[in-house]
Amino acid sequence: VRAGAADKKLDVYWLDTEGGGATLLVTPAGESVLIDAGNPGKPGEDRPRDAGRIFDVASKAAGLKKIDFLVTTHNHVDHFGGAADLSAMIPIGAVYDNGEFPGGHERPSKEYLAFKADRRAVLNPADALPVKNLADPAAPKLSITCVGTRKQAMQPPAGAAAAVSTTPADAAAPRRKAEDYSDNANSIVQVVRFGPWAMYVGGDVTWNVEEKLVRPVNLIGHVDVYQVTHHGLDVSNNPLVLQACRPTVAVIPNGPTKGAMPETVATLRATDSIVGIYQSHKILRPKDAKDNGPDEFIANQGGGGSDGNFIRCSVDPDGKAYVVAVPATKHEQRYETKVK
Repeated sequence: VRAGAADKKLDVYWLDTEGGGATLLVTPAGESVLIDAGNPGKPGEDRPRDAGRIFDVASKAAGLKKIDFLVTTHNHVDHFGGAADLSAMIPIGAVYDNGEFPGGHERPSKEYLAFKADRRAVLNPADALPVKNLADPAAPKLSITCVGTRKQAMQPPAGAAAAVSTTPADAAAPRRKAEDYSDNANSIVQVVRFGPWAMYVGGDVTWNVEEKLVRPVNLIGHVDVYQVTHHGLDVSNNPLVLQACRPTVAVIPNGPTKGAMPETVATLRATDSIVGIYQSHKILRPKDAKDNGPDEFIANQGGGGSDGNFIRCSVDPDGKAYVVAVPATKHEQRYETKVK
């Protein structure tokens, strides 16, 4: 079944970029939002792998003719590298990223800066993408909001109270890790809301910056789906965020040997609100094989260069329930949207 305006659902695809980042949203109004574009193609490669996989899902599974919005969360090649390749396959409308800023010492490639797009803009904390909503006033509203970027969190709404689920020990002395000076810490962090349903997408934002998003005020709120940050590396995925946003489903966009690290998997399993953990890839590090979930929850079972399978989430037109599917394993599970 193709995504798009016909069924008035919100569809989310986690694409296999072998440990890179690429999340495609198709809105009830038929627009498309791609968050990150995976890796660039290799020299002499007839068809760039990651851009080709994104294009196939966008054009065939989702029936798209254009990527309306591309959000590049940060300047690492596994997130921006496929954009120029993709632009040669399908038109790209507006590009949003961090632009140039003080302290931004990592820059994207010349190909990224030069590929054709309708326009380019910088996202700032509290900015929302100008996505269309359905004309029907009874339809749930869609919003995609930047809650933080460039190590800065948005200002809390007027009158907002601290709403972070922490233990007294966490509240008094939250655990911190070594300061991160890479561009991961500058990642654009977004919350997608469709009526009562919500999803968190944090790029590769790292541990100490994550704390700013939920302390002293929970700027994320409760969500239904948590895109596991930084491919599941343990320099990210601060438990304070999981405790604050209390997701039902977690999706790990990992590679066969990258991400889904033991500390992160343990954090996810210890979060009592989570009932479903999905993986882009089976973990093929022998010492960590025990951390794999059931095969039906894992889109790609083989090593690098294989499979290319995606995970999909389809949110009902009223936002009150959603289905997470792994087409390659024929897994489908329906979840109720939590009351917020």
